[in-house]
Amino acid sequence: MTSEYAEQLGILDYGTFEVAEDGRRIPIVGYVVVAGERVVLVDTGFPRSYHEDAEGAGRRDGLDAFGRVVSLASANLPSSQLALVGIRPEDVTDLVITHGDIDHVGGLHEFPQATLVVSRAELESGPPRYFGEVRPERWPSASRYVLAEGDMELAPGVTLLATPGHSPGHLSLLVRLRESGAFLLAGDAISREVELETRLNGGAWCKESARASADRLLRIAADEPALLVYGHDPKQWQMLPRVPHLYR
Repeated sequence: MTSEYAEQLGILDYGTFEVAEDGRRIPIVGYVVVAGERVVLVDTGFPRSYHEDAEGAGRRDGLDAFGRVVSLASANLPSSQLALVGIRPEDVTDLVITHGDIDHVGGLHEFPQATLVVSRAELESGPPRYFGEVRPERWPSASRYVLAEGDMELAPGVTLLATPGHSPGHLSLLVRLRESGAFLLAGDAISREVELETRLNGGAWCKESARASADRLLRIAADEPALLVYGHDPKQWQMLPRVPHLYR
């Protein structure tokens, strides 16, 4: 893995979702990393249709069976979050999609100039998944892809990690910063800290692979050492400074 450093990491707030089974409210999270001449956006939150009419969009997409979007203001859209740190959508050079769930791919087509970075396994598993069998979204044309196969160095201080299980080709990221140290962005490979106790990954495509990926991330976090950032953990979310704050 690279010993170089990225310059900046920002945590993006894409709104809040309420899970129907227990009423818990979880953050929808994205990241932006500045590394040399590269501006890497990680995930894009829900589609704009959920900002415009969350209830209607949830019914149409079948998401209302799983839960509901409870907050998604214009300030939570990717372009608004990036603006808080002076980044325009056209500045994004690389768009990393950790996996194809609806709360990660909603702005997939809003950065046409960016290289789309996704794992080959995720792409080949079919269209992005919304909920159940509903799959209205499509991956963009293949001319602008980088397809990750296993781990790969994406930019200075930014390493993609293959962490399948939650989905066939889930990606996590290791970001090294000179001052703040390393951050291990688990995504839905470890959605909440409680999954480390229960050994269960919510909505996992393959439970065995999900457990193996979670164990791998724990080892990497200990070896670096790195701050392990969970994908949707309400408790940790309250303790993480978000943009306009930047880790350096």
